[in-house]
Amino acid sequence: MNPSNPSIEIRDLVRRYGEIEAVRGLTLDIAGGGIFGLLGPNGAGKSTTLRVLATLIRPTAGSVRVAGCDVVREADEVRRRIGYVPEGADLYDALTGTEFLELLADLHRLDRAAASARSGALLEAFALAGEIDRPVGDYSKGMKQKLLLVAAFQHDPDVLLLDEPLDGLDVAAQETLKGILHKHAAAGRVVVYSSHILEVVERLCDRVGIIDRGRLVAHGAPTELLAAHPGRTLSEIFLGLTAAGAGA
Repeated sequence: MNPSNPSIEIRDLVRRYGEIEAVRGLTLDIAGGGIFGLLGPNGAGKSTTLRVLATLIRPTAGSVRVAGCDVVREADEVRRRIGYVPEGADLYDALTGTEFLELLADLHRLDRAAASARSGALLEAFALAGEIDRPVGDYSKGMKQKLLLVAAFQHDPDVLLLDEPLDGLDVAAQETLKGILHKHAAAGRVVVYSSHILEVVERLCDRVGIIDRGRLVAHGAPTELLAAHPGRTLSEIFLGLTAAGAGA
């Protein structure tokens, strides 16, 4: 696959935790050049899918390729090509922000000067530059989230995997992130944005996939989904297709 046109290819993905089947035969293609929203209620399988894409867990069955690389056989190459922001990630509280970013730069085998220049611009954009030499354990939730985002962008990845990335961010940081994501996608990269905040996804994403109980139940541009369900909002469509609306 041409690395300038990365994509994600998921075929019949199954992921079980003991007897619990979190993802059930998911098949999905995500192309570069846009922002893809992965929607679903809590427990739908969104985070599990992202963890498979990030090579943190292996598929129970099926195949997954990220930027042309198999997530099992070519896991190291996948890790070089992705930036990943998990929901509720733990950080190394004893490290300063600078030390944390330098550690990740070393793990990615980046030139420290080049990595510092790139992360420095992002730190300025997120208004975090003045706090970067403080221990991460002293950071607020929003500051930690900003640091995770800077770390994910630091190596200029072909594929971004973001799980509830706005969590803890103030309004200014949210707008900064949205601008960065649009720029990243416009360069032909893949951006996967997982969330249950439908209003943000509707405004931000070019295409969305709705999953429920580990299965894909709808897929397309927000305008296409709205056209297929006349007179209904995206929230109403979401509730009608998922367990989240079962009692509504």
